[in-house]
Amino acid sequence: MKMNCILIDDENPALQLLEDNVKQVPYLNIVASCRNPMHALDIIKDQQIDLIFLDINMPGINGLDLLRSLKHPPMVILVTAYEEHALDGFNLDVVDYLIKPVPFARFLKAVQKARELYEIRQPKAKVIPSENDHVFVNANYSLVKVSIQDITFIEGLKDYVKIHIENGKPIITRMGLKAMEEKLDPRRFMRVHKSYIVSLHKINSIQKTQLVIDGAEIPIGEGYRTALQTYISHKNL
Repeated sequence: MKMNCILIDDENPALQLLEDNVKQVPYLNIVASCRNPMHALDIIKDQQIDLIFLDINMPGINGLDLLRSLKHPPMVILVTAYEEHALDGFNLDVVDYLIKPVPFARFLKAVQKARELYEIRQPKAKVIPSENDHVFVNANYSLVKVSIQDITFIEGLKDYVKIHIENGKPIITRMGLKAMEEKLDPRRFMRVHKSYIVSLHKINSIQKTQLVIDGAEIPIGEGYRTALQTYISHKNL
């Protein structure tokens, strides 16, 4: 994710050098380069700005006063020729304080610090329950909701399947095993035999020709053994 930046410096050569440095960093996006700090203020208020590169000594309003005027300032890296304002800058919680001329390695260190802070501040993604946390099947002349996490294995019986439930009675429904397989997440379930689909997380033990889930011995078909072995190797079972 890129950070939107605005560059503010009243001296054109310094602004150009700063712009050249920013363009070398792939996770920075320049929204505007401004020599006029008042113009920059309008942009900051109107657009989403994540990081300001800010000079201090400028006509009209200096960088520190500009920063103080912002109610909710973005991250700021001060870029100035004067060392004496460093304490003021850090009292305003700037990310870093760079002295001109700025070596690129020092510049890169400052923006990396800003990036780490930016990532920390990003809201954590909410865990949204999967729409596929259950399936509905026809059983006993009605639609029955079956929780995916409760399924231990599924047994094919010609035109029917028997869904084995952890700590519950099996559910029998008129459906082909292939149709049932298509309803399930392949990261959680695997066909291990022409007549069996198993919940990978419910496997208790595995032998050469069979596996055990919840006390039930389930055969492993020759044509399905390689896929299961690949899963075992990946999970270091």
